[in-house]
Amino acid sequence: MSSPATTAAPGPSASPAAPHATAAAPRLDSLPLFPLHTVLFPDGLLPLRVFEARYVDMVRACMRDRTPFGVCLIASGNEVAHPGEPTVPETIGCLADIVDCNMEQLGVLLISARGRQRFRLLGHSVREDSLLVGQAELLPPDIIDCKLELLGECLAVLRRIVASLHAEHPGKLPFAEPFLWDDPSWVANRLCELLPVPLKAKQMLMALPDAGMRIEIVHKYMHQHHIL
Repeated sequence: MSSPATTAAPGPSASPAAPHATAAAPRLDSLPLFPLHTVLFPDGLLPLRVFEARYVDMVRACMRDRTPFGVCLIASGNEVAHPGEPTVPETIGCLADIVDCNMEQLGVLLISARGRQRFRLLGHSVREDSLLVGQAELLPPDIIDCKLELLGECLAVLRRIVASLHAEHPGKLPFAEPFLWDDPSWVANRLCELLPVPLKAKQMLMALPDAGMRIEIVHKYMHQHHIL
């Protein structure tokens, strides 16, 4: 996956909460966005090869300020900038923290980012350096209302996949420890990452507010495709 960047992107600033808005969702007023042809889930790992100037500068600013950037699936447009062809992101995305960064060659960064919390874009704009910046509100954690039988069957499949991947590529799993086997959100998210479903379907699954709904949909998919 590739991308762009230029001048240092300021870290996202959270809007102060209004005195009486105790239930208001936390806001990020200047969240640097990285639209991609991929869907990042909370706790997922995202390797990126960054070479466009706007994104190189974004990465440097995020590392300097220890702030996240936002990953959104591209609704229309391209990962690499093209004059006169704006990139439009999906509304629901996921914050990403940079956990590792190396310079492959001059001007090319290899980074690993980890998904954090989901957010909803309220609006976005393009800076002078062509970096997309969003105004976003953070989404709450998943609702956990899960059928234990379905969760158990999904968990068994995930354990089998992880064991197979570990046997083929020791130490190179597509997600990081700790493995939260008893967390329905974590189990559902890892299966959503691993299963060969279309990007639009992954986006829909990531945007669901209920981990139980995600488990049911994934379970149905695996049953239909004889994975269970």
